[in-house]
Amino acid sequence: MVVNFLVRAILGAALIFFVNQFLDSQEISVAVGLNPITFLTGGILGLPGIALLYGIVCWQIL
Repeated sequence: MVVNFLVRAILGAALIFFVNQFLDSQEISVAVGLNPITFLTGGILGLPGIALLYGIVCWQIL
C-alpha cells in the first residue's frame, strides 16, 4: 500500500512538472505548484487528482 502511494505520488509530481513545462512553452499561464499538498493529492487520488488540481487552477483564472 505504501509503495503504491509513493509510486503514484512520484509519478504525479513528475507529471505536474512536465505538464507545467509544456504549458509554459505554449505560453499558457496555468501552472500547478509542486508542494506537499499536491504531492499528497497525486498519491491519494492519482491521475484524477492531478486533473482536479489543474481544473481548480483553471477555475481560479476565470
